[in-house]
Amino acid sequence: MTISSGGHVTGVTGRVALVTGASRGIGAAVRDRLAAAGTLVGALDLDIGEPQDPAQVAAFTCDVRDPEAVEAAVRLVEQELGPIAIAVNVAGVLRHGPLAQLGEDDLRELFEVNALGVIRICRAVAGPMVRRRQGAIVNVASNAGHVPRVGLAAYGASKAAVIAFTRHLALELAHAGIRCNSVSPGSTDTAMLSALTSADRAIAGDAGRFRLGIPLGRVAQPADIAEAVLWLASERARHVTMQDLVIDGGAGLTG
Repeated sequence: MTISSGGHVTGVTGRVALVTGASRGIGAAVRDRLAAAGTLVGALDLDIGEPQDPAQVAAFTCDVRDPEAVEAAVRLVEQELGPIAIAVNVAGVLRHGPLAQLGEDDLRELFEVNALGVIRICRAVAGPMVRRRQGAIVNVASNAGHVPRVGLAAYGASKAAVIAFTRHLALELAHAGIRCNSVSPGSTDTAMLSALTSADRAIAGDAGRFRLGIPLGRVAQPADIAEAVLWLASERARHVTMQDLVIDGGAGLTG
């Protein structure tokens, strides 16, 4: 990416970004990486807490399951920080297990947060971006949206929806120069991975569950995903849109 000795990133530094799911894991890594690149970050989450860098990050409470709360949060970020030029949707939940064991509440939560939450944020930021003819949107999906995983049928479907939605939205907004892309992490060192399996097991794979492991021999760190998000948001990726970048150490190619 276009970084000078002062940390300048063309298309990112000096602009305003909105990041959902920004209190932990990948969302926190994206928040901090954008802030380090000189972006003013509106950090959204259910329980956001106090930002570590209040000069660059402002915290906003927002439940992406609530359409009115989403619209209000986007308005507030623009009022307090300025026009949103970058939107990154990271907020997500995991509900796993055989489909027959997932209840209606599990299914509703998966799609309300993982899919509809993304759509709501994009809907709220897209109009102003089009009017300004400037903006970049990056949505965090999952390699489970590409590769079948045992016990992740509904979760994978919610993430596949994000990938498809992002491509459709990118086409819809291309006339205004707005770029929309997604990233699909594999096993990443977060609380979500801990709830699913161990890092060692993810790396080694599990033949009984039709998973052959991670060829690179490591799980991702949240910072790995954040770097990809920063690149996609920057002018270095100015001709990249409608794409999904899989970041999984090769796991998606081995089943």
